[in-house]
Amino acid sequence: MEQYGIANVWHQGDFVTRFIFVFLLGMSIVSWFVILTKGFANRRLQALGKRAQLRFWSMPSIDEGIAVLGERAENPYRAIALAGREANAQHAGNEPSMQGSLSASEWIARGLRNAFDDEVARLQNGLAVLGSIGSTAPFVGLFGTVWGIYHALMAIGASGQASLDHVAGPVGESLIMTAVGLFVAIPAVLGFNYVNRGNKRVSHRLNRFAHELHVYLVTGAKARSEGTRAVSEAAANKPAAAHLAA
Repeated sequence: MEQYGIANVWHQGDFVTRFIFVFLLGMSIVSWFVILTKGFANRRLQALGKRAQLRFWSMPSIDEGIAVLGERAENPYRAIALAGREANAQHAGNEPSMQGSLSASEWIARGLRNAFDDEVARLQNGLAVLGSIGSTAPFVGLFGTVWGIYHALMAIGASGQASLDHVAGPVGESLIMTAVGLFVAIPAVLGFNYVNRGNKRVSHRLNRFAHELHVYLVTGAKARSEGTRAVSEAAANKPAAAHLAA
């Protein structure tokens, strides 16, 4: 059995077989790079979202809030805050623009929406790569299997030895290519779902931040979340409930 295995397939294979091996290996490296890179990036963005909720809204002005978000250009919360401040300044200053008859709320909402869409599109980077690898790697491996079986059968026919021990080895080695294709595709598909789920959590936080910023720029007050509103209503109803109990 020592003459069988992946090493033997590599040594006995032709240029096409070796190219498929290298191609699948490259696809695996790329998919794992995207999975790890996007996974760490999403964790960092989730931490930035928590920091934005705690530190940004504790500042007395939007300028100081943007300052505490840092100077990193890839911070999506900073990009949305800058877009909101710029849209507010454009409308308030009557700067020459194509805003037409849009109100301040509509103009600011448009600027925030554009910045939000840009950041969400940036979050999607790499998903197309994972999706392509997950869907094509099995077929690449299957092509390697078909190619290997074809050459194995050609070699068996030329030697004139068609016994089971001469057929099982070469055909079994060719099936290794399908296994390699699945080995590449399965992590890519799972990684696609993992990264996509993380992107949805980040985009949800970004959307909420943009909504709260829109309310602040239009009304001058931060929008209360559902949890804050529920706590406030419970606190307001508590004295009444105590009075009824008495």
